[in-house]
Amino acid sequence: MSIVVQKYGGGSVAGPEKLRAVAARIMSTRAAGHRVCVVVSAMGHTTDELLASAKQISANPPRRELDMLLSAGERISMALLSIAIRELGGDAISFTGSQSGIITTDRHSDARIIEVRPYRIQEELARDRIVVVAGYQGVSQRKEITTLGRGGSDTTAVALAAALGAEWCEICSDVDGVYSADPRVVPAARRMPELGYEEMQEMAAAGARVLNAQAVEFAKEKGIAIFARATSSAPMADATGAIGTIVQRSSSPSTGAVASVVGENQIRLLHASAAPLEVLQFLEDHGVCGKQIHFSAAPGAEPALTLVLTRENLHHEEALRPELARRFGASLQLIDRLGAVSAIGTGINATHENLLRGSACLAAKGIDVRGLATSSFRITWLVPDEHANDAVRALHALYLEPVATLPQP
Repeated sequence: MSIVVQKYGGGSVAGPEKLRAVAARIMSTRAAGHRVCVVVSAMGHTTDELLASAKQISANPPRRELDMLLSAGERISMALLSIAIRELGGDAISFTGSQSGIITTDRHSDARIIEVRPYRIQEELARDRIVVVAGYQGVSQRKEITTLGRGGSDTTAVALAAALGAEWCEICSDVDGVYSADPRVVPAARRMPELGYEEMQEMAAAGARVLNAQAVEFAKEKGIAIFARATSSAPMADATGAIGTIVQRSSSPSTGAVASVVGENQIRLLHASAAPLEVLQFLEDHGVCGKQIHFSAAPGAEPALTLVLTRENLHHEEALRPELARRFGASLQLIDRLGAVSAIGTGINATHENLLRGSACLAAKGIDVRGLATSSFRITWLVPDEHANDAVRALHALYLEPVATLPQP
């Protein structure tokens, strides 16, 4: 009997009625002849509410204690969903991340999974039980509870799918797949039926919140197909014909076309004109990771460092800023109120055409470009934060919206 892994986001389990609907969907999957392992996020805005409670007590709560606090949200969801399944006549059991064998690094708030030992899950699946797992969390090798950062429940689901040898991994949320842009920002955005791992990973890293970047990394390494689907959709009977977006290894040649446009807010840009390695060591000691690092050392000039950060990277930002100023003085600047807009596509930078067209489009819209970076699958422009959504709409229209044909006279 095949194993499938399903993950349900917080909006899908936000209240008793939604929990019952998810339980019924899981039971339908089980009735189709699959063994089912389910991963759940915290209900609705539980994580935000728990974090707000901590902030009312301390402006800079210790990250270890935050992990202890925030991981409770998923434990509540897993227990309630297990109860809901049992009410429908199913045989379910819930496990925390540590009980599920999710072993992580020691970094609190943004740990990475390094190993999965799903022995208890395998035992219960062999007994034909439905296993419900708390996502977003694990345990470090030092026996500390850790959380996996934004979108960590996706990572939990794909890592478990790999460890269990699942036939597929279904990521269920309030949206029915991955779109060419955020539909709330770009009404003309279209759902993409299929994406390659690399494109999806770049989208996630650029700020798209449909799937988690590390989850896609796991899937790529193990060759697992990820189905991004709406919770309201019918359960999958098999891996063919499902409505949504499938993320898998792409057999398409490099096209050079833009597939999607992704925006992200609350970007920080750090410039260091001296001792760049000391700056990086300082940030490492304070658990701050950058999204992009640029280092240059021209002959006869001081080496320079540019680091792109997000608000989520900067834990305890209020305390960190004065420490950076005391340590590095005028040689370091931390610029905020920036946004990022990224064009994603296979072979997008085979020539400079896409970069030049996008830059000209933003200039024509009066949007000031504060920075530019590229990879094999991505072009990213840094813009003023208040213009990020305008930039997304402009670039989506440029690359992905057909130009209306005027009637002939």
